[in-house]
Amino acid sequence: MKIDKYVEELKEKTSVELNNELVAAKKELFNLRFQNATNQLDNTSRIKEVRKNIARIQTVISELSKASQS
Repeated sequence: MKIDKYVEELKEKTSVELNNELVAAKKELFNLRFQNATNQLDNTSRIKEVRKNIARIQTVISELSKASQS
């Protein structure tokens, strides 16, 4: 599946790359929300998709930090 492949790609990245990816996703979410507020957004389902990707990135980051502490 597409999501499983995305999560596997995330798990291969370093914590610095994950943080950069997280910042980029949050910027994209901000821009999507801004476009939605000004009625310029055509694909509103993209907001939900980006929010879930942010959660996936944060989950992988927390898994890495827990693994490094053990």
